[in-house]
Amino acid sequence: MTTRLLVYTRTTDYRHDSIPDAVTALRSLGQYTVDHTEDPATLEAPLDGYAAVVFLSTSGDVLTPAGRERLAGYVETGGGFAGVHAAACTEYDWPYYGELLGARFARHPDLQPGKAVVEDRDHPATRHLPPVWDFTDEWYDFRTNPRHRVRVLVTADESSYDGGGMGTDHPLVWCRRHGAGRVFYTALGHTAQAYRDPDFLAHLRGGIDWAAGTEERQAGQ
Repeated sequence: MTTRLLVYTRTTDYRHDSIPDAVTALRSLGQYTVDHTEDPATLEAPLDGYAAVVFLSTSGDVLTPAGRERLAGYVETGGGFAGVHAAACTEYDWPYYGELLGARFARHPDLQPGKAVVEDRDHPATRHLPPVWDFTDEWYDFRTNPRHRVRVLVTADESSYDGGGMGTDHPLVWCRRHGAGRVFYTALGHTAQAYRDPDFLAHLRGGIDWAAGTEERQAGQ
């Protein structure tokens, strides 16, 4: 049985060229039924049929008031939510969203190679990764450090690239519980090439599966 996802890619600010590649990659994994939309009215309808809602490089204000209410109710009552990359650049005027995600984007240096340090390997998004993961991305800085609110999975090694602004403790990937729901966020995923990288795709799949509760259902829990 496939997992049904609502993948939302609406942007009202910066738009990533990698969005089509990302949607194609999620569909190509074969384990998801992907309903892809940029229509905010979709988020106003009941979301109960979805195992998770994925905000994939959304930006700016992308929800109506009714959509905000629907998304909050969905997660609070057990729905899964996954945010990818610019999902942290979304809904700045809605305080609840910042609490849901765990942190908001502040800035990033130039796109460049760097090192991501896997802090927690006991998670489906990270258990396949090397202890230090060489990757090319924008290495997002966040307005606040989310560590006290989230389970940090991966951090950025700022000594491995130029322009980092958070210091020695720089969370990059995390997960958390919110109400009865689960939230996963990865700051990685800027480039189209990322969505052809087997390690990144396994990382993304593991995070979405955790948010959706897929592993628990497969284990009969």
